Amino acid sequence: MSDWKDTTRTNAAFGSVPRAGGELAAGETYDAGLRSYMLKIYNYMASAVLLTGIVAAGAAATGLAYAFASGPLMWIVALAPLGFIMAMSFGLHKMSEGTLQAIFWSFAVVMGLSMSTIFLVFTGESIAVTFFATAAAFAGLSLWGYTTKKDLSGFGSFLIMGVIGLIVAMVVNWFLQSEAMAFVISGLGVLIFAGLTAYDTQRLKRDYQHLRGTAFMGKAVIMGATSLYLDFVNMFMFLLQFLGSRE
Repeated sequence: MSDWKDTTRTNAAFGSVPRAGGELAAGETYDAGLRSYMLKIYNYMASAVLLTGIVAAGAAATGLAYAFASGPLMWIVALAPLGFIMAMSFGLHKMSEGTLQAIFWSFAVVMGLSMSTIFLVFTGESIAVTFFATAAAFAGLSLWGYTTKKDLSGFGSFLIMGVIGLIVAMVVNWFLQSEAMAFVISGLGVLIFAGLTAYDTQRLKRDYQHLRGTAFMGKAVIMGATSLYLDFVNMFMFLLQFLGSRE
């Protein structure tokens, strides 16, 4: 959505610095705030990915991952991340920013425990290669989503429907155990979350226009980081099916 009606982009903002010709750099104040907002989101997201990786590697190294590979703990650890996401989404307006932060970091830890089982299936080298390939793809897609003039909002509903379709297909294939279907699901998963990475980046950039200066900014940063974190992790997991070498 165009921001041509946003008068703060053209009028003088409090604390703006005059240019040489006397023109106030209100646009620069807006852009600096936007960069700060997005940087905070990326810092939270990258820190959560790092925490998840450390927990996953630690659980695998200590043998704890075997406990999550089967039995009751497998279901608890597998379903717990969904519980955290629902708590953050439905309790967003009731929670304090500190509580939301605590849930965010707890979510990253539980995701690490859940993902620790990949070390039992794939070699450490292939996991590392896939991680860096995902990081490079994520950086490129997010940069494109941030800088493109193309409106990606129309893809949002389509991509969300794609995620729902993926979940249904994965549940069905859990019973069928079809390798061909698993291959197709992985390919679609990479494409869908690649699209969501660009879409979410542009959405978060646009959200800043409405959120700046409000008390909700801190919570918006955490929820934005959660969106990008999920895009990264899911793209990594689906890409691992292609690049991962099995033990």
